[in-house]
Amino acid sequence: MIILSCNSLSWSVADTPILRDVSFVLKEGEHAALVGVNGAGKSTIFKLIRKEIKKDAGEIYFSGGIQIGYLEQNALPEGRKTVWEEAVEIFSGLAQMEEKLMELEAELNREKDVEKLEALSKKYTALQEEFKEKGGYEYIKRTGAILRGMGFLDSEFSLPSASLSGGQKTRLAIARLLLSEPDILLLDEPTNHLDIKTLNWLEAFLKTYKKAFLVISHDRYFLDSVTTKTIELEGGKTKTYECSYTQYVARKKEEREIQQKHFEQQQKEIARIEAIIEQQKRWNQERNYVTIRSKQKQIEHMEKIDAPEKLPDKMKLRFQTAVTSGNNVLEITGLTKGFETKRLFSDISFSLLRSERVFLLGDNGIGKSTLFKIIEGRLSPDSGNIRYGTNVSIGYYDQELSDLNEENTIIEEVWQEESQATQTRIRTLLGSFLFTGDDVYKKISVLSGGEKSRVSLCKLLLSNANLLLLDEPTNHLDIDSREVLENALEEYPGTIFAISHDRYFINKMATRILYMEADHVEDYKGNYEDFLEYRQRKAEQAGSVKEIPKQAEVSETRQEYLNTKQARAAERKRARDLERTEAEIDQAEQELARIDEALAAPEHASDPDKLTELLQEREIQQAKLEELMNLWTSLSEAMEKEGTP
Repeated sequence: MIILSCNSLSWSVADTPILRDVSFVLKEGEHAALVGVNGAGKSTIFKLIRKEIKKDAGEIYFSGGIQIGYLEQNALPEGRKTVWEEAVEIFSGLAQMEEKLMELEAELNREKDVEKLEALSKKYTALQEEFKEKGGYEYIKRTGAILRGMGFLDSEFSLPSASLSGGQKTRLAIARLLLSEPDILLLDEPTNHLDIKTLNWLEAFLKTYKKAFLVISHDRYFLDSVTTKTIELEGGKTKTYECSYTQYVARKKEEREIQQKHFEQQQKEIARIEAIIEQQKRWNQERNYVTIRSKQKQIEHMEKIDAPEKLPDKMKLRFQTAVTSGNNVLEITGLTKGFETKRLFSDISFSLLRSERVFLLGDNGIGKSTLFKIIEGRLSPDSGNIRYGTNVSIGYYDQELSDLNEENTIIEEVWQEESQATQTRIRTLLGSFLFTGDDVYKKISVLSGGEKSRVSLCKLLLSNANLLLLDEPTNHLDIDSREVLENALEEYPGTIFAISHDRYFINKMATRILYMEADHVEDYKGNYEDFLEYRQRKAEQAGSVKEIPKQAEVSETRQEYLNTKQARAAERKRARDLERTEAEIDQAEQELARIDEALAAPEHASDPDKLTELLQEREIQQAKLEELMNLWTSLSEAMEKEGTP
């Protein structure tokens, strides 16, 4: 059943269209993602659905009695209540019912009159049934479970909510929203400020969530895990894909390639027909005008295919190093740090080698960012040693973006990193980070989080450092910008040491993972999936693992052999099919060339019947060639996926 329908929504700011044709539906229990670049208008759609702002045109329909829960970016509950009071407040109605039940119990204990006792007993039983049906006997347990799932310790339940950090307030807002269980959840960047442990819990919760939600997120790993439908917002319009995010990206790419191919084929056909028209005009005979008019009508009646819309501009990034460091880049021994009465970590030891891509993971509050500030020289350790390798130069990306001077303009902020550079050089560089025209004179203070991130990355690029310390570098970036950053870092010749909760980013980039705990660091070789697999094996080894019977091993080995044999047979068949298809394509192209030569022949130009016959023959042959090309593409892609040369 459809519970939300948006039809042809439009919305503008000062006569500038932001949304032009937003149409999609959300069904009961459906889990959907709303994706698009920063500034496309995703959060605006949420505000239109919630009627925070008025639409210019279009309709929004809800199924009767639908409740909507909304988590906005940087949602920060305020007030003097404790964490527990903020969370359990969601069940204020149940709490009142509970108090009423206690009052009725007291009355029942006091009352002596039989008739009044019977009336009170009926009232008590009815209220008790309603209380039970609405989850009255579980809400306390549920509240505790969800708060713990969102990373709160039992000892933190009594903390005043006003004293919480920004990240803790966001986690509390999510907990309140999940406890309320609305019919539709609107989640705007719910993974911000969550550590990996809390992220995993939230994913598990949302996967089994029985009601519908629509989520905006730049966390690709999260989207793949919890959504089965993707609504793309591009150029003010929406298009729906019934699949996960990664599948959507593949389909989108395939659609663009097919559209581009069809566009080029049609343009080629139009050019060919126009050439025939020009040739007929040059002969300038009465009978040629019949052919000319026929050809012109052929072009006019074509259903024109548009070229794919231009994709949004992307950053252009390339990190370089001024000098190459020694093989041993960094060695940390026995590092300890605390603030006042709180000890963050103690006796931390590890080392980094040149060209490694190392990611530092661990719970929020364990001291990862503090460790980076110690390495970079902004803080001093309480004890322990840091030894830098030969020719090591450090470039530091601070997740808090505290290095940016809010009073500077963009061009001033970047120019001070390379004061000898010309204005043309700096403006060209800023252009590659999508700051063009008068944008370069905007003050840092008025920029969005994503724009500030691009300024910081621009400054980092100018450092030419050979050791990059990256503290949550993808936090404020949209998906396109994250991919640009990933590609640039893959080509970077220096050493990368990064903190991130972006598991897609970690999985793609990491060659090694350090998992930080209060008194030691665990060292894992590989990417994020390798890390998960290693921890899973370790957990299993810690428990009781049954030995696999040898017969089962033999059976599995035989099955693997049979699977491999079948796969190789399928590969050989595809190779034969590909070879045969290539021969047929060559034959079809030769036949098309013969027909084109016949069409251009002077003796056929004055024979309309012959021209019509040739054109029909050419249309059949062109359709055959297109079908063969599509078959060749699918066979080639299948062989590439399987690694067949």
